[in-house]
Amino acid sequence: MLITSRQLHKTRRWASCAALSVSCGSRMCGVGGNEKFQQDKDRWNKLHRKQRKEEKLRASASYGMSVSKSENNNLKFPKEFHVYDIPTPKGEKKDTSITLPSGYSPQFVEASWYSWWEKKGFFSPECHGARDGDTFAICLPPPNVTGFLHLGHALTVAIEDALVRWHRMNGRRVLWVPGSDHAGIATQVVVEKKLMKERGETRHDVGRKAFKQEIWQWKNEKGGEILSQLKTLGASLDWTRDCFTLNPEFSKAVTEAFVRLHEAGLVYRDTCVVNWCCTLRSAISDVEVIPMRLTGKTALSVPGHRDVVQFGLLVHFAYPLDGLDGGEIIVATTRPETILGDEAIAVHPDDSRYAHLIGRRVVHPLLERHLPVIADNSVNMQFGTGAVKVTPGHDIDDHAIACRHSLRTYSLFDEAGQLQLNGSPFEGLPRFAVREAVMNELGRRGLLRAVEDHSMTLPICSRTGDVLEPLLKAQWFVRCRDMADRALQAIEDGDLHLVPQIHENKLRSWLTDISDWCLSRQIWWGHRIPAYQLIPLQHSPCSKVGDLWICARNEQEARERACEKFGMKNEDFTLQQDEDVLDTWFSSALFPFAALGWPRQTKDLEAFYPNTMLETGHDLIFFWVARMVMLGQQLTGKLPFRTVLFHPMVRGSHGKKMSKSLGNAIDPLDVISGISLQDIQSKLLEGNLTESELCISHELQKKQFPNGIPECGTDALRFAFCSLHLKGDDVSFDVATVLNFRHFCNKIWNALKFTLAALGNDFEPQPLESPDRFGVMDQWMLSRLFVVTRKADSGFRELDLASVTGALHHFWLQDFCRTYLETVKSVLRFGNAAEQHMVRQTLYHCTELGLRLIAPFMPFLAEELWQRLPVYCRPESICIASYPSPALLQPFEDLDLAREFEMVQEVIRTVLGLKANYNITRSKPKLLLECSEDVWLRAMHRFSNALHSLACCEQVKLMEPGQAAPAEAAVAIVAPGCKAFLLHDLVDIQQEITRLTNLGRQIEDKLQAMKHRTANPSYSTKVSDAVRARHATKISILQEELKATEQAKQLLKSQDLKRK
Repeated sequence: MLITSRQLHKTRRWASCAALSVSCGSRMCGVGGNEKFQQDKDRWNKLHRKQRKEEKLRASASYGMSVSKSENNNLKFPKEFHVYDIPTPKGEKKDTSITLPSGYSPQFVEASWYSWWEKKGFFSPECHGARDGDTFAICLPPPNVTGFLHLGHALTVAIEDALVRWHRMNGRRVLWVPGSDHAGIATQVVVEKKLMKERGETRHDVGRKAFKQEIWQWKNEKGGEILSQLKTLGASLDWTRDCFTLNPEFSKAVTEAFVRLHEAGLVYRDTCVVNWCCTLRSAISDVEVIPMRLTGKTALSVPGHRDVVQFGLLVHFAYPLDGLDGGEIIVATTRPETILGDEAIAVHPDDSRYAHLIGRRVVHPLLERHLPVIADNSVNMQFGTGAVKVTPGHDIDDHAIACRHSLRTYSLFDEAGQLQLNGSPFEGLPRFAVREAVMNELGRRGLLRAVEDHSMTLPICSRTGDVLEPLLKAQWFVRCRDMADRALQAIEDGDLHLVPQIHENKLRSWLTDISDWCLSRQIWWGHRIPAYQLIPLQHSPCSKVGDLWICARNEQEARERACEKFGMKNEDFTLQQDEDVLDTWFSSALFPFAALGWPRQTKDLEAFYPNTMLETGHDLIFFWVARMVMLGQQLTGKLPFRTVLFHPMVRGSHGKKMSKSLGNAIDPLDVISGISLQDIQSKLLEGNLTESELCISHELQKKQFPNGIPECGTDALRFAFCSLHLKGDDVSFDVATVLNFRHFCNKIWNALKFTLAALGNDFEPQPLESPDRFGVMDQWMLSRLFVVTRKADSGFRELDLASVTGALHHFWLQDFCRTYLETVKSVLRFGNAAEQHMVRQTLYHCTELGLRLIAPFMPFLAEELWQRLPVYCRPESICIASYPSPALLQPFEDLDLAREFEMVQEVIRTVLGLKANYNITRSKPKLLLECSEDVWLRAMHRFSNALHSLACCEQVKLMEPGQAAPAEAAVAIVAPGCKAFLLHDLVDIQQEITRLTNLGRQIEDKLQAMKHRTANPSYSTKVSDAVRARHATKISILQEELKATEQAKQLLKSQDLKRK
């Protein structure tokens, strides 16, 4: 909701009253005199008491106790919204003089900050110098200009921006390069679908030039949307270095790379069998092929075919032997449609079944011609009948056999997958219609012998879902063997690190078995191949020479090279540039250095190349990462980066892959801003989904988000992503998790409101002094600040962001909000001036440093709140403030203090557990503690005030040595050296004895199970020393717990006897 001036005034008044109630001051605020002031104060106190009761309930859960409330799986939408409505010109600093709204609202917090950061140049490496020339450089994996960013992109941004901001706050010159990829095939497919949907036209209908203009228009529209999304996500990219892979300068780098590779003998042109997609009418590389495993007969829908097609069948048919003696050779194939292109029958030379037939001929079952029977070592004698048909134009292995035996090679199908065989009755039919026709004809001629289920792998195009057709094509290739060997050596030498390390084996395997890379793509959107076919004129001395090609940076250079190479004159030939474009991954592989100006020796290239690291999804390890490593080493002589951090694939909350056609793809902006179910579904209509896909998507979205998606905010989304563990292949994304972190933002918000109220207007921050000057809870809180700072520093250095977010979440929620703030309220009300002064200093330093610690993950919330803290020797933005160093807080490390407070927390957990058992969580019973060991006695004395506040007891007393246990008290054994007695009218001794009896049985069962496990004869030999030590410790603990439980039960029984 909008905040009116009246509401702002009311919020200021309540906040001032809060400060008054905390500091016990006498200064009045607001308008309306004592009576009005007292009403507002009473209202505030009532709200404060309600919040405190809720905190008590949540505290029981935080100490490991269950809360007796039914779980609600539905997403709870925030009831209150606030917006920042102060007129602020774009790029100007936000007005932080207004009072904070009552609750956290992402719309309010995230307004105006990004444009100010950008205008101030905080994201530029030139903005701040580096210590000792220390730099950090990384490039954002350029998103495709095919539409909006999805959650996978948001995960990338969250991780990279956290690392980038941490390095920037550590004083390094940081460059995070933004960019976008033209995504040749993907973008062309999307625009083609758009044309067909809107106009009923294909790209061939509009022509190459007009179609490319359509794509440029699409790119300009979608590029702006992607830019807006990245800024909304808070990505601190240096936009002055934004790079698009089809920009003129980048295109020059692509041309230069191709020409240099050709000059080095690594790029060549050859006619080979390639992976051909009939839907795209283009070749694709091996890594773009999805292997679909079939276990038998399977019906599949194939693009361009009305009827389903059967796969997973092995067809046996006969080739009659030529000659008067008759006989036949039975062969087996999964692709009977290619029979029309057979050129031979091959058998293994050692196969005794066919040795007498080698050299003879067979009669083609459908065509009037004869085929030789040849011997080749590549034939698998165990496959089918041991005799295989050789179709050189449609199988890579058959093509190799044909080359060895000088057989004819040609393509049976055209680029659309239709039969091109003159004189055949099946000419012009689609390939799978040809399959059906061939099967029928074989049956009619009596040559079909058997059809059986067969396990096989079907090659599927990752772009279109079409079944790929191996097709004979003249294409440009890159020789990869030598480059792959250098990449392997970099891994072996430790020069290239992959995190998690498990991915190194995947990369090694792929590089070891690498094949040459097909670069040609028969599409219109992309970098046109800088190769020119030389077409000699009739009078030219080379007029009878075959296929001639020149690779050059432009046509003028191509002419000069042609004249030099072939001794020709300009008037002897014409040039025609290859119509094909380069594989998109070729240009993408140049991004780390081409985006910095290569091949020119720019200042950026000198300062920031090689990049420090790369972060990307593990699914790109072959498509992109391996190729960047190979081309980076080949073209620059250096690895493009030394470290690669891989993140997992993002899946839906039920583990399904996110897909627009499945209806579970989520726009990150919808999670940030919230969206209704109706608006979610209306977005689908803007895409290119079919009617059936729309129906499926609508139903799934209705089931997953019946009420839409609540507003969660950027900071909560980023924090949720960085909390994910990155070692697996997949992670499930659940909006409920992000919503929980939105509530966490609200906790921080309220903690800062409390702190600001406690500090007051006259507070002056002071440097952290000796720990001895602080109270015991202040010392403990600052020691926790040291611990979280050390964990954050370690986690960032080890690229373990989940450990950092976990430590920060615990620090803010448990240590600061639920523990420290609860204990210091009484000090701020009733403590002396010195105590209150140190509490305020502790509050200030914990919040100021805590916000800096969390700023890489929650930049908007951190900036909003940090700007409102009192100024103390700091820069103008938290973006460039120094990240807290463990060395700063090292003096506050106190292991003895930490251990003693852990004892206190154990008592608190025990007491809250007893209160929960008797359903007296809202009551304040009396607590007696019997400490038989000095360490427990010292801890309870030292933290007596904290124990009183956190255990929510009316009175806490330590029993004197020898003092008799109270009657009618619930008793619990905290530890062998400490017992807790809870005095309350509702305590039932008989019920407590029963509870302890049941507890004793449970402990006894666990103890016996553990003893039985360790008594196994093979236990000592099969179980490691470390595990045996853990088991021994667990047995010892269970024995102590059993003994303590029995003592407590006997104590209660004696009390019951005395009472009777």
